Amino acid sequence: MTYAITQTCCNDATCVAVCPVNCIHPTPGEPAFGTTDMLYIDPRACIDCGACADACPVDAIFPADALTGAHRDFADVNAAYYEGTPEPPADTGPNFHPWGAPRFERALPADFAPVRVAVVGTGPAGMYAAEDLLLHTNAEVTLVDRLPVAGGLVRYGVAPDHPGTKRIGDAFARFHSHPRVRMHLGLDVGRDITAEELAAHHHAVVYAVGASTGRRLGIPGEDLPGSLSATTFVAWYNAHPDVAADAVRPAGGRVVVVGTGNVALDIARILVSDPDALAAGTDIAGHALGALRAAGVREVVLLGRRGPGDAAYTPSELRALKHLDGVELVVDDHDPRVGAAIDAAGPSDKAALLADVTRERTDWSGPPAPGLGRRIVLRFHSAPLEILGGDAVTAVRVTGRQAEATIPAGTVVRAVGYRGVPVAGLPFDDATGTVPHDAGRVRDRPGTYVVGWIKRGPSGGIGTNRTCAAETVGTLLADAVAGVLPEPARSAKDFRRLVRRRVRGVVDARGLARIERAELAGGRREGRPRVKLATVEELRATARRVLPAPRA
Repeated sequence: MTYAITQTCCNDATCVAVCPVNCIHPTPGEPAFGTTDMLYIDPRACIDCGACADACPVDAIFPADALTGAHRDFADVNAAYYEGTPEPPADTGPNFHPWGAPRFERALPADFAPVRVAVVGTGPAGMYAAEDLLLHTNAEVTLVDRLPVAGGLVRYGVAPDHPGTKRIGDAFARFHSHPRVRMHLGLDVGRDITAEELAAHHHAVVYAVGASTGRRLGIPGEDLPGSLSATTFVAWYNAHPDVAADAVRPAGGRVVVVGTGNVALDIARILVSDPDALAAGTDIAGHALGALRAAGVREVVLLGRRGPGDAAYTPSELRALKHLDGVELVVDDHDPRVGAAIDAAGPSDKAALLADVTRERTDWSGPPAPGLGRRIVLRFHSAPLEILGGDAVTAVRVTGRQAEATIPAGTVVRAVGYRGVPVAGLPFDDATGTVPHDAGRVRDRPGTYVVGWIKRGPSGGIGTNRTCAAETVGTLLADAVAGVLPEPARSAKDFRRLVRRRVRGVVDARGLARIERAELAGGRREGRPRVKLATVEELRATARRVLPAPRA
């Protein structure tokens, strides 16, 4: 039986590298790589070896005949990707992979002195860059993060009910205690030390600081209490120290989420999920769990400016939403263009995924009807015009084909994209929210590089950062070989002394391990996978404390 890739695919192509028969596509060398929402196994070529499943960092690959529930459709999804493509080569041997000559694009000469590189940010972009440097060179890497815990987007951006996706963090964690790695967590470049001081102690600095703010709608009422950005909401339910436990209070039976991207779907899914299921199977913040229990949200409305064929979510995420236990998915049939687009969609069109979803003209004159269960309503061809309310949000006025509509709601979340913010000491393009660069090399800043969303803008998932990091690291190493990297004025020991003078409580690899043990122990006590520490003070105190060894 063949294997199939499922929804949690991270696109980092680890599986491609281990497949002996080249049955996983698109590969990093193919044009479609980075534009498809996931990778696909060709069932005609798969030899059922399981190498891809063993290598997958997010447990997204399973035998096709073992798929159940929401994953059952993915056997057909994988096969459909190859419809109309040529048959694989005839099996003339155990391996018909068209291997080429080995290439070592990101390596330094064997006699090259170690390069000292600082990586600012410990999310996927920063860790893929660190991994590349550690596996392919003799570089010494300094990991820096402004928070006293590592993880970045994996810890604070991935929805808590996607534990498979979060497992990519385990792959990164093996480098936290690497002998050529020094870790300084809770060190803010720009506040605690300057970019110039960091550069003075390293040959190169790679900034992987992401895109930390949400785009605004630019409509009246956007700043009312109860109106917030997706960045705030996601950080809140993921126990991010920057967002207080009481910063979000979902109110009323209905929440409006502006946007139809994957983050919007994450928020909708968390809002209407069974709190008991979230408690048992996820690492959602305890304060968020309590607030969701109290709020009792029964309906989430997702507003999309365009039609169902242009929705920003990926097909795999919508498929998962259709299988959400105890939750009905509905399309608001307020505009004839919506149904027409769904009915006319071809098998490979995004709108076709909604063919079996209930369509109805929704009555927005009041709160959700008492007899309705929990549900998510997709309202396409509708944009917010104004958020209404006095001391707090009470409704949203939106566009419609025939007339405007007013949707009563106690909470509005704008999920219309992320945006980078200026990095202290670096140039910044305000139009794109990125640092100007050439293949990762920051312009007019020798020895300074960028990777991830601050480099390319907020596009692509976790795995996209792997190829992004490969480009940046390749540029850095080319500069090293060319002799254009600045020579550090101070030593690595000098940097450690500087950090100790500037900041008390900086967390190293041993402190990070203590945090990990404490959170897992908290989970065991409460019958959960993990209980996250939610404040800087808790994280730093735990990193310093020596905990008793777990019982055998």
